[in-house]
Amino acid sequence: MSRHAVAFASLVVVLGLTVLVAVRFGAEPIDLGRALREPESLDSTILFSARLPRVALACLAGGALSVVGVAFQALLRNPLADPYVLGVSGGAAAGATLAIVAGTSAFSVIGAAVVPAAALVGGLLATFLVYAIARAGGEVSGTTIVLAGVIVNAIAASVITFVKTLVSAAKAQELLFWLMGFLDVPSTPQLVACAAWVTLGVGALVLDTGRLNLLALGREPAAHLGVDVPRLERRVFFAASAIAGAVVSLTGLIGFVGLVVPHAIRRLFGPDHRVVVPASLLLGAIALTASDLATRALFRWLETEPPVGAVTALIGGPLFLVILYRGRRQAFE
Repeated sequence: MSRHAVAFASLVVVLGLTVLVAVRFGAEPIDLGRALREPESLDSTILFSARLPRVALACLAGGALSVVGVAFQALLRNPLADPYVLGVSGGAAAGATLAIVAGTSAFSVIGAAVVPAAALVGGLLATFLVYAIARAGGEVSGTTIVLAGVIVNAIAASVITFVKTLVSAAKAQELLFWLMGFLDVPSTPQLVACAAWVTLGVGALVLDTGRLNLLALGREPAAHLGVDVPRLERRVFFAASAIAGAVVSLTGLIGFVGLVVPHAIRRLFGPDHRVVVPASLLLGAIALTASDLATRALFRWLETEPPVGAVTALIGGPLFLVILYRGRRQAFE
C-alpha cells in the first residue's frame, strides 16, 4: 500500500473517530446505545434532533472551506489566499445578511435555498472586487491580494453594520450571534440545500484539478499546454464562491480553516491537486468538528458556549502570521 493510500485511510479513520466522539460528548453526554435502542428517550432526541445535524454541518463546512482555500491558493498561486482573508466570506456574509433581514431565512426549502443564493452573489462580488483591486496596481502579487481582501472585508463589514442599524435590537443581536461563527443546529431543508451547493461546487473543482496543476506552472505555460486559462479562472472563481456562500449562509464567518488545512495537506501529500482537494475535504471536516467539540466542552467551565469562529481564529491567526513570515523570509533569501 502506498504512502498516500495509508495517509488517506488514516484521515478516514480519524474522521470517523472524531464524528463518533462529537456525537457522544458535549454539553450533555448521551448514551449512544440507549439512543439507538429507545427512540422515545431523551438520548435519542438529543442525538437525532440536535447532535447529528450539528456534527454533519461541521463536517460539511470544514471540508468545504478547506477545498475553497485550496482552489483560491491554486488559482492565484498565492499561499495566503483564503475565503476569509480575501474578503469572500465577508461578501457572502453581507449578501446573506441582506437576505435574512428581508425575511427569506424561514425554515423552508425556498428560504433555505434563497439565503445561500444571496450569499453566493455577495461572495462572487467580493471575489471579483478583490481581483480587480489587486490588478489595478499592475501585477497581481500576494501583498496586493491580501491588501485587497482587507479593503473588501472592511466594505462588507460596513454594509453589515449599516444594515444592523436599520433593524430591531432583537434582530441585530440575532445577526451578531450568526456573524461570530456559530455552528447552530440546522433544519433539514437548510442542511440539504447547503449540501447541494457544496456538492456541485466541489464536483466542479474536482473536474478541474488536473488543469490547476498545469496552472501552477504559470498562466502562459498553462495556455501553451492547452488550458483555456480565462475560462478556468471563471469556473474556479464561481465554484469556490458558491461553496463559500452556501457555508457562510449557515455558519457565519469561520476563518482560517481554508488557510491552514491546505498547507498541512501539502506537507503530507505534496502539491498534486488531484490528491490535495479530497484530502483537504477530509482534514477540514476533522478540524472544524474537533473545534466545535471543544467549544461544547468549554460550556461546562464557562457556562456559555463560545463561537467556533473564535476558536478557529485563535488557532489560525498565529499560524497565518507564521506562514506570512516564512513567505517573506524566503522571498529575501
